[in-house]
Amino acid sequence: MIGIIRVITTDDADILNEHGKLIESKYGVQTVSACIPDQPYGICDEVTERQAVPKIVALGQRLAASGCRVLVISCADDPGIDALRQQVRVPVIGAGSAAALLAKGYGEPVCLLDIASEPPRVMKRILGRQLAWHISPPGVTNSAEVMAPHGREAALNAVRTMVENGAKTIAFACTGYSTIGLAPIIRKEFGVTVIDPVEAEGLLAWYIVKNS
Repeated sequence: MIGIIRVITTDDADILNEHGKLIESKYGVQTVSACIPDQPYGICDEVTERQAVPKIVALGQRLAASGCRVLVISCADDPGIDALRQQVRVPVIGAGSAAALLAKGYGEPVCLLDIASEPPRVMKRILGRQLAWHISPPGVTNSAEVMAPHGREAALNAVRTMVENGAKTIAFACTGYSTIGLAPIIRKEFGVTVIDPVEAEGLLAWYIVKNS
């Protein structure tokens, strides 16, 4: 069982379970999803990240105690990952590091589709000079806005700009784009490589489950 920590608060079961459904359908492993409380806009800056970390640790401890063999923090900033690893005995995977490591393996310049003015620190560190471009669509500054009607259109316009400027490998720096199922749309419409952080975290989690 993979425990998926969602850092956006929601009582919508479809939104809550979307990342788990994606991982289950792609890798055939069982998941359980839960979200932290009192953060309806998720994590979008240093303040909301600080607020989220103790909640992530507490939720991760509960999921590990319930029998989860791997924990996934389904956020591209990998918030609270070091703190949670110190408190549980199961592996903990971050969406941002998983996506960046997979993107780095392609060996091509990587363009990040984000919601913030700066790339996630963990993705920037792992990609290094391979990080070619970072863009956030206008009017999309948090996960809730990604899922709003204008979010998908703004994201696709940003991707179009990247592709027109030569982008061949695009990685999501926000798992909200995974929630709205943007990766297959981009792959079909633009014919470029897309690194989806939920697919990436699921790949690492699947490997751990199957080899432990």
